[in-house]
Amino acid sequence: MKEYSNGELTIVWKPKLCTHAGECFKALPEVYDPKARPWVRPAGASTEALKSQIALCPSGALSYYMNENK
Repeated sequence: MKEYSNGELTIVWKPKLCTHAGECFKALPEVYDPKARPWVRPAGASTEALKSQIALCPSGALSYYMNENK
């Protein structure tokens, strides 16, 4: 499990669940770049955009939590 934060929200990526459908980087290429390291850069989009995109992850490999609620 890997975590990436923009300060307000933390994206949780579970690589073992990922089916590499590509929905994340199709929706938010400014955040998700599989060729970059780190491949997730949450500062590239608003928190609301991140939440909406994560909800569309078909495998459930992406989730998030709000940092104030952890």
